[in-house]
Amino acid sequence: MRPVPWQALRADLAAEAIARVLEGTPAEREIDRTLRAHRHLTSDERAALVEAIFGVALWRRRLAWAAESREPMALLSCLLRDIAGFPNALRPLPPPREPATLADRWSLPDWLEATLLEELGAEEAEAFCAAISVSGPICLRANRLRCTREQLAEELARKGIGTRPAERAPDALIVTTPRPNLTALDCWRRGWFEPQDEGSQLAGALAQSRGTVLDLCAGAGGKSLLLAAGGARVLAHDTDAEKLQRLKVRAARAGAEIAIVAEPVRAETVLVDAPCSELGVLRRGPDARWLIDPATFPALEQLQRQLLGTAARCAEKRIVYVTCTLRRAENEAQTIPGWRPAAPPMKLLPHRHGTDGFFASVWERTEEPALPATGGARRAEHK
Repeated sequence: MRPVPWQALRADLAAEAIARVLEGTPAEREIDRTLRAHRHLTSDERAALVEAIFGVALWRRRLAWAAESREPMALLSCLLRDIAGFPNALRPLPPPREPATLADRWSLPDWLEATLLEELGAEEAEAFCAAISVSGPICLRANRLRCTREQLAEELARKGIGTRPAERAPDALIVTTPRPNLTALDCWRRGWFEPQDEGSQLAGALAQSRGTVLDLCAGAGGKSLLLAAGGARVLAHDTDAEKLQRLKVRAARAGAEIAIVAEPVRAETVLVDAPCSELGVLRRGPDARWLIDPATFPALEQLQRQLLGTAARCAEKRIVYVTCTLRRAENEAQTIPGWRPAAPPMKLLPHRHGTDGFFASVWERTEEPALPATGGARRAEHK
């Protein structure tokens, strides 16, 4: 945060926005509202305002501990002094000191501190917290239906946007130019790429097939598009009609043939990209950790079991189960009666692999499926 033009900060506007974020408004929404209401701000004023709101949203617990106050201007002043290294504090503060607990040091809710210590242990929890306290890189997936990764990199370079190949996913490019306007590019409009974290690409690729794949929780279709680009015949299902409409738009731009199905149907492979606690993608939102309610976790685990039951009725050969969390109750603890793991699970974590956190397991049948399938599952022709 040290390169930010803090001398241009409008502290009054920042404090007003921070107060609303602390009351529960998502930081991104509050930033958008504030910038729209003050269009006259200079580029430096806008940059400083954005970083101030995001910074306090992320570091609120550490700042409150250090400032001995939860008042927005005190938190902002402490952010400038302790995190940004900006000498002109806005108000007097207690002397700097180092927090003793993981929660105070990395600004975590108590439940998240307990979860990380249980799942990772003290040393690795520290590394995980360091990794989620900086923004994840912009990662693109080159759309094989339109171009190669090398062609995409060359096209972006001609537009002044630097990239480097990702280490593991064959179609992934990491953007190295700060804050590029990617959606203004002609190659975006022509469907050459989709933003997609490298971990998501690796997890989705486990379901790759030359046969039929049912994406049971397709959402807006990031993994469906990946599978279609790799040659799979994709059937996409989701209970959220609005997200499926977005998938249709994205598929048309990408030149991908994806069939939307109104209910789960039979397929060779079923991908269950399950709703989860999303602890693996905390670096994607500075206040995400404060918006998650751990009271919802038991319901998520039950929903995951139900989805795996549906997948077992629909899948002819394979089930690929994916989450973006690190909780064992949502990952290793989930099993599928009549199915067995085909290989050790894939586990990606930001501090180990530089990706968002993902868990993925591949399952194969241990018994022949009962016919006809129940629960509305039936065979569907790809259109």
